[in-house]
Amino acid sequence: MASSAAGGAPATYDRIGIGYRQVRRPDPRLGELIHRALGGARTVVNVGAGAGSYEPSDAEVTAVDPSQVMLDQHPGTAKVRAGAEDLPFPDGAFDAAMAVLTVHHWADLHRGLSELHRVAGRQVVFTWDPDHRPELWLVEEYLPEIRDLDQGRFTPLSEVAEALGAHTVLPFPIPHDFTDGLQTAYWRRPEYFLDPVVRQASSTFATLPTDVVAAAMARLRADLDSGAWERRHADLLRRDSVDYGYRLLVAGEDAASGS
Repeated sequence: MASSAAGGAPATYDRIGIGYRQVRRPDPRLGELIHRALGGARTVVNVGAGAGSYEPSDAEVTAVDPSQVMLDQHPGTAKVRAGAEDLPFPDGAFDAAMAVLTVHHWADLHRGLSELHRVAGRQVVFTWDPDHRPELWLVEEYLPEIRDLDQGRFTPLSEVAEALGAHTVLPFPIPHDFTDGLQTAYWRRPEYFLDPVVRQASSTFATLPTDVVAAAMARLRADLDSGAWERRHADLLRRDSVDYGYRLLVAGEDAASGS
């Protein structure tokens, strides 16, 4: 789930990638959704593969990422250092292409999505919609800077779906015990945000100024100690999952049937 862009994004993951696998542990519920969407593909290219999360165990997978730090953590043997916008493979080389939480890092979204179509008959993209509401309480109450950052990085879901030619859009509400430490994973476990190791595995926290994050975490710690956070969010503590705008987009043919 690392970057697939040229320029600054690979450098970000070279910095935050160390220890990434300890925090960003693939969640089996999202894994099952992605596996079904791959449609029985026998050969898969994982673009922005990072450490290899959510790759199907029953397929031959080629991992692509521009960050060597991330590729070094990938357990596979077929690993290629490259960006999404210029995939070094012939047309139709794979049954399916997957891209998990990476398209917001690409320097050229449309070119990257075009490359997915060029090299594979089926395309599966997991991303987040910046226009979705509700937003995570962390943004509204402690770090509104995240809103501006994410609005600048993420393309609205409707535009991504149109550019991909998606025929299926599947919502993925985040479970309260989600194991993959992305930004919204801890919506019911606010104390996790206080852990610098957890924050280090997030490209958002890695991008924000250190002093801004430190001040926000001090306010969060005070609210947790006083019980103010729990009083404000008692409703969340009774919920099992929340839809924060994560979507799985599927385009192209059924890899198993070729149609």
